[in-house]
Parts: sequence; structure tokens; C-alpha cells
Amino acid sequence: MTGKKISFLALALLVPFLSSGCATARHPVPPELLTKTQLKDGPGIRVMVGEHHTPLQENLMLSVKEESPKDFPVNRDGVKIYPILAISGGGANGAYGAGLLKGWTKEGSRPVFKVVTGVSTGAIIAPFAFLGKEYDDEIEKCYTGLSTKDVMARHFPLTGIFGNSLVSNAPLAKTIRKMMTGEILDKIAVEHRRGRRLFVGTANLDAQRFVIWDMGAIACRGDAELFSKVILASAAIPVVFPPSIFKVEADGKVYDEMHADGGTLTQVFTAYELLRGMSQAAKNFNIDPSKTKSKLYVIRNGYMSPVYMKVNDELVSLAARSFEIIIDAQGVGDVYKLYVFSKEGGNDFNLAFIPPDFENHSKEMFDPKEMRRLFDRGYEDAVGGYKWHKAPPGAEEPALK
Repeated sequence: MTGKKISFLALALLVPFLSSGCATARHPVPPELLTKTQLKDGPGIRVMVGEHHTPLQENLMLSVKEESPKDFPVNRDGVKIYPILAISGGGANGAYGAGLLKGWTKEGSRPVFKVVTGVSTGAIIAPFAFLGKEYDDEIEKCYTGLSTKDVMARHFPLTGIFGNSLVSNAPLAKTIRKMMTGEILDKIAVEHRRGRRLFVGTANLDAQRFVIWDMGAIACRGDAELFSKVILASAAIPVVFPPSIFKVEADGKVYDEMHADGGTLTQVFTAYELLRGMSQAAKNFNIDPSKTKSKLYVIRNGYMSPVYMKVNDELVSLAARSFEIIIDAQGVGDVYKLYVFSKEGGNDFNLAFIPPDFENHSKEMFDPKEMRRLFDRGYEDAVGGYKWHKAPPGAEEPALK
């Protein structure tokens, strides 16, 4: 996001001064019950990062027993290598990841992933990436055929000031719901039962905690409304878009949780957030962690190095540029954390990101022309064999002399 595309975000700085407590009354979860809440009829489909020994975590362990040996064979050393795909946030920049996935399919080495995760725009891509090459055209259609009007709509006058967002994401909600068909959910459910996992992340604004949702488990329930709502929440940039409210129960009472863009807390994540502290659970399932390794692929829908842009000496330009820099810096930091985790565990790390020589000339937040250019660049980068980065820029190991 650059320049005019996110200039309206600067208005967010004015909201605290202009609003006057006109927000809708809520019944938020009290802090002592944060880890006890459950969606009605939906136990075990999500976990707040930091909790241990939850049904969702145990279900991840169970997936090892459910998987097909032909999908994840043991190598000559007796170690099973799991391909894992983590797709970051990035708004319209998701066109790069979408193009890269299609080009990777054409190149022929794209694996069946054990786990796929997504945040924000990555949450929209993730279900199709999880299902595989048959749905590359759906991703392409989404990231080259949509424009700003298909994602957001203006509020009535003053609603943006006295409501809970600057614009409405009703068009995006409609688009997501149309994409997540019964057929899509049925196929995701089939793969889930075969031991594969699809996760999407949101931010619980009250708790200031990252929440991981088991989308395969939701698909098994056939709940397209909840499936779509979680993706919408993951892509709901705070202040710009309204948060998603989820009704939950705890100690026999009903409360509401406010969830927004997972990128508020992290731009990209893996199953590591679920596995921390689970060594005992692994033993309970007769799983030897030393006999499993991951081959992690991270698609960063953004740049990993500074990008020059002239900034006007005015509030809107300064706020827009500052917001962009904060998000980019967060994304770089999140990628570095995944890199360190992979290296410490002896896992294989692979990173893709928008090349620094690609210049974005978008005239609106979601510019179809520029998204097509970015999609095509991702496709071209991958179709001939993408040269995956084995470390983030600046962390590359020095060449041996």
C-alpha cells in the first residue's frame, strides 16, 4: 500500500479526537474467562496462542496418525519431511503470492502441504493454496479481477467518525462468502480427514492475543458462514474495516469477542505457535519429534527491503507512509522469527517476497491493472523455477572461501 491507496488511513489518527463514545454496547469476555470461552457447538476449532494442551493442539498431533503415507513418505534417514506453507498479509500485494503459486504449479515442483497458514490477504489465498493446483484459476480471478469497490464501500456521512470503522467491508464479505462454496468446504473437509491442516489467524482485540482457527474442522461441520466470517475477520484492518464479533459462551453465560486483522499481531505464522510446550502430548501419541522435520515455505506478500517513495510534508501523506513502514517492518521481523525457529530446529527454510525492482504504480488501494502486473511478475518468477531465499535479506550465511 502506497501513497493515495492508503491516504484515508490517516483519518484513523483523528478518530480518537472526533468520536464521542457512540459505539455499540458490548458484553466482552472478562479477563479471567479469556481461556475458557467456546463458540456454541464449536469446541476445539481454535486456540489462543499461549494456551497449552488444548483440543486443537491434540488434534494437530492426531493428524500425524490420519495422514496418507504416500503424501509424506519417510526419507532414507527414517525422517518424515513435512512441507509447510505460510502466506503473509499484504492487501493487494497478495497478487504476488497468487501468481507465484500458479507459476510454481506450472514449474512442477509444488508439493502437497501438510499445513497451510494464512493471515489477512493470506487467509483469502490459503484455502485455495491448500486444495492445490486445481484452484489456481480461482486465486488468479480474485487477485486480478477485483477492484477497490469490490472490497469496501463508503459509510453514510459521520458513520466513519462515530461508528467502528472508516469504511464498510460489506463488499469483501459478499465476495468471500461467494468464493467459499459448499464444494470448497467439502474438499477441505476431505483433506482435513486425511491428516492435512489449514489454519487462519485473527487478533482478539480485547485480549491482545493471536487466535489460530482450524479451518478444516470448520469445513467438516459444513459451516460456510463461520468459515467466511473468520477469513473476513483475519482481513479486517482495524479502524479501516469493522471488526468481526463472535458470540461465545463461558460458565453458562454469553459474551462477545471482537476479532480483527491477524496482521495486527503477526504478518505470518506457522504451526510452531501451536506446538510450543507440546512435547508431552507428542509422547502421548507415540510421536518422536526427532523423526519429523519441516520444509517451510514462506510467501511474504510485501517487500523485505526499503522502498523509496517521496513523502509530502502533510498529515495525510505522513500518516500513510508511517503506517506502511510500520507494517513492512513488522512483516520483516515476523519472517526473521520464523527463520530463527527453523534454523534452531534443523528445518529447511525457504522465503519468497516481492523483488525490490518491482515498482508499484497503483492509483487506488486495489488497482486491477497493477494487481495483474504483480500477479504476472509472481508467475514469471516461479514458472522457470523460483530461487527460494534460504535466509531473510541481511541474514544470509557468508559464502565459503
